[in-house]
Amino acid sequence: MKKTIGFIGLGVMGNSMASHILSEGHPVLVYTRTKQKADKILEKGAVWKDTVADISKEADVIITMVGYPSDVEDIYLGSNGIIANAREGAYVIDMTTSKPSLAKQIAEEAKQKSIFALDAPVSGGDIGAQNGTLAIMVGGEEEAFEACLPIFALMGENIQYQGPAGSGQHTKMCNQIAIAAGMIGVSEAMAYAQKSGLQPEKVLKSITTGAAGSWSLSNLAPRMLKGDFEPGFYVKHFIKDMGIALEEAELMGEEMPGLSLAKSLYDQLAEQGEENSGTQSLYKLWAK
Repeated sequence: MKKTIGFIGLGVMGNSMASHILSEGHPVLVYTRTKQKADKILEKGAVWKDTVADISKEADVIITMVGYPSDVEDIYLGSNGIIANAREGAYVIDMTTSKPSLAKQIAEEAKQKSIFALDAPVSGGDIGAQNGTLAIMVGGEEEAFEACLPIFALMGENIQYQGPAGSGQHTKMCNQIAIAAGMIGVSEAMAYAQKSGLQPEKVLKSITTGAAGSWSLSNLAPRMLKGDFEPGFYVKHFIKDMGIALEEAELMGEEMPGLSLAKSLYDQLAEQGEENSGTQSLYKLWAK
């Protein structure tokens, strides 16, 4: 018998992720703050619920994919939230990039109510969500991870158990740190190609398969060159992630000069009104 899945948050990535689950025959209950964002998946057969509590009371597995740690805290720990309303034995999976400390708090409170909690942030952007090829990094109890692995497999390909609660979020911070400085390099390389009189598209054919190759270079540099700055991942959310990583690094006594520089440039970009653009819009700081 297929498990009933509750999915909360139907943004750029959540809609595709929930659609993959629905297409495999699971009953899917959905809620998002802007109901219009649910129109497409409701047409496919998902069922709308008016509140987080309504989903929590009915679903076997509850997945959240929202914007900020403050959203996660409200959805999970509020009086009308998931922990207060989910059934004993339910699995709750936060796939938002959020604070490791919050993931630990959610896991502790869930355990007191015999609910299994996992933190499972993802990487791969809108393309990975659409294709069901996301990298999923998971923290929590290993038995809960194993139980939810078939659900993860509907949304991603590279699915790794990282350790106890908070480990998924810490792993995602490593991912964002690696991307942050890399995005500066990709932007500068494309600007250099333009200014030197080369054909940037041909340059990409040469350098994407060499030592400079990266996901950002292969997937986001072409968007830069086409002037396509639509969000696969929002600038505002990347700034949030970098802020979390810098806070965690400070707590560990680690300096992150590359990350600090990247965040300062993205802050500058946001001040220019680009907070709702995709992360590839960093290129605009050079291509003026």
